[in-house]
Amino acid sequence: MKSTFASALLAFIHLVDAAPKNPTAVTSTPTATGPPIGAKSTDVLAPALPNLPPGPNASSYPRNGQLNAPEPAPFTPSGGLGQNGSEPNYQVKSDFDYESLSLGLYQEYIELDLFEYALARFTVKEFEAAGLNEEDRTLIAFMRDQEVGHATLLTNMLGPEAPVRCNYTYPFTTVREFTDFSQRLTRWGEAGTYGFLEHMDSRESAQLLLQQITTEARQQMIFRQFDGLFPMPEWFQVGTPQSWQWTLLAPYIASCPENQTRLVWQNFPSLNVLNNPNPARADPNATEFNESISDISPEESCGANCGPRITHNRAIPLSYPGKTIYLEWEAPGKPVGPDLSYVTSTSAGPPCFVVWVTQLNVTYSALTNIQGNSGQTIQPDVSVFEGDPAINGTIFIALTDANIYLTPFNLTKINPHVVAGPAIYQAG
Repeated sequence: MKSTFASALLAFIHLVDAAPKNPTAVTSTPTATGPPIGAKSTDVLAPALPNLPPGPNASSYPRNGQLNAPEPAPFTPSGGLGQNGSEPNYQVKSDFDYESLSLGLYQEYIELDLFEYALARFTVKEFEAAGLNEEDRTLIAFMRDQEVGHATLLTNMLGPEAPVRCNYTYPFTTVREFTDFSQRLTRWGEAGTYGFLEHMDSRESAQLLLQQITTEARQQMIFRQFDGLFPMPEWFQVGTPQSWQWTLLAPYIASCPENQTRLVWQNFPSLNVLNNPNPARADPNATEFNESISDISPEESCGANCGPRITHNRAIPLSYPGKTIYLEWEAPGKPVGPDLSYVTSTSAGPPCFVVWVTQLNVTYSALTNIQGNSGQTIQPDVSVFEGDPAINGTIFIALTDANIYLTPFNLTKINPHVVAGPAIYQAG
């Protein structure tokens, strides 16, 4: 244990010393340094994962409230993983582990850069005009420091070929746009980790990752508060497949150092919600097509009623069941990501449905009025449990060619059916 903490400390010192002192964001469009390479791959054994029934003992435990097997030690019920007394080893144990944690490291580095960049990019006057004071800026700086620790942790588990920090491009020019982008980016980072965490072969690595990602969940809630949103409008947090996280993340990576470790995950074609609710509007449902958070007049703004605060209870919801959602999407084959070296792809047929991945639910609505690469749908009226509308908060939607039944643990099986997306939908 001493050697583990010593190596972690040395890695921490090295990372801090090596971290760029200046913002690394670039304002130009990423450019290709050669033909796209695409996601890395090896022999592929099947076009998709099989559809199998539950295992023969999936429902065999009696659930009778009694102890049904001898205790291996006092006050220790039988069962559980990693409970045989072996000393933990926190290295990754499979390609799945390595690729998942590498994706997580790409995420941590952009968050580190994002927070550092915003603190350097905006003046004290600009922060204060957006309602964020010195204490709020200190909190952003502390979250930046948290990302140093998160990157150190993942690097230690991955080893010497772990991905490193890249150069990034950001879609904001104001403080309010920064906080809005941050609550979206931390959401897809959090959700992508929840999606693979319980599938990891290394339970030891999963334990440390759990303790890291719960910190990021707090960051996401803080940025929702900075953005004038209700901090946690859902009962459960959503998990998504790794390829969904990579699809959302990759467009903001402009370039990476030579010999950067590449990822296996798929980049799906982009999906755009044309009338995504604008949280800065007094009436978010009056949002115009492709409107940014700053594209409104003072008369249309909710002003102090949706400024940074511990919580807001808005009279007009951001979205509602029955609302018409207008969508457009790209065709596959577009170079994206660092140095434009990845390529969007899909194995799905024509789009027929919009899937809403929210909390514990996977819900479909019909895609209608399809004209080329545009269409529309109606927001469903669904709940997780009574009193908990499923479509709330910062959620995910995508286009699919089928409405297959899925649950949080096997959501990755949706990937062969994804035509485009995911997109972030600001439901609440």
